[in-house]
Amino acid sequence: MSLELTVEQKRLLADRLLEMADDELILGHRDSEWTGHAPIIEEDIAFANIAQDELGHAILWYEIRESLTGQTPDRMAFQRDATQFRNIQMVELPKGDWAFSIMRQFLFDEWEAVHLEELQRRPFAPMAQAAVKISQEEAYHSRHNHAWVTRLGRGTSESHRRMQAALDALWPYCAQLFVEAPETLAAADLLPDRSRLRGTWEERVNKVLEDAGLRPPDSAFLPIGRGEHTERLREILDEMQRVARLQEGVSW
Repeated sequence: MSLELTVEQKRLLADRLLEMADDELILGHRDSEWTGHAPIIEEDIAFANIAQDELGHAILWYEIRESLTGQTPDRMAFQRDATQFRNIQMVELPKGDWAFSIMRQFLFDEWEAVHLEELQRRPFAPMAQAAVKISQEEAYHSRHNHAWVTRLGRGTSESHRRMQAALDALWPYCAQLFVEAPETLAAADLLPDRSRLRGTWEERVNKVLEDAGLRPPDSAFLPIGRGEHTERLREILDEMQRVARLQEGVSW
């Protein structure tokens, strides 16, 4: 039996799907900036594959959203300005050095793993099925991230310093990962309440950080709401949407 959604539930589901897709799209763009610039040639290939995965996940979430709203992935990626994007600020920050990008990928992917586990148990089948598929690819991301966090954290004094600095800089931005679900969705069990995922996320993160000889910062999370952006997002969109603006009707 198919799940019957109310108009309000469809709207709220579409909002969540947009947030998830925008996160993946912008993170994938930032990751792609390492192509040809990674510290070793093997990582050129590995991180380019991760970037491609993130963009693929974005398309998948946009497509599910299209079934609810009729708005195509191309429209959502190329025909909105920065004020209409719902990604978290952490993914739009400049790529920084290798330690910064690895730490960002690690923190985001650990949250995504916890979130996907919850989505798989929800009754909206398209989202649950997509979560299963994405989780399989994210398992590789996790192994990759853990290896690099540990390698750099326990490497030289300089690599350790850079990893700790990256963790200290990124930690306050993690607040946006835990903006809680709308009450109507949580009550209907359609989506997990993300505010309740923080404890599991911290357990996963802290285990890897301990293995790497890194310490979670004492700094508090920044009170940032979704939809609040830095100027960096406009810079990303100026580059990413340039062809679409010049050539009407271009498709992804």
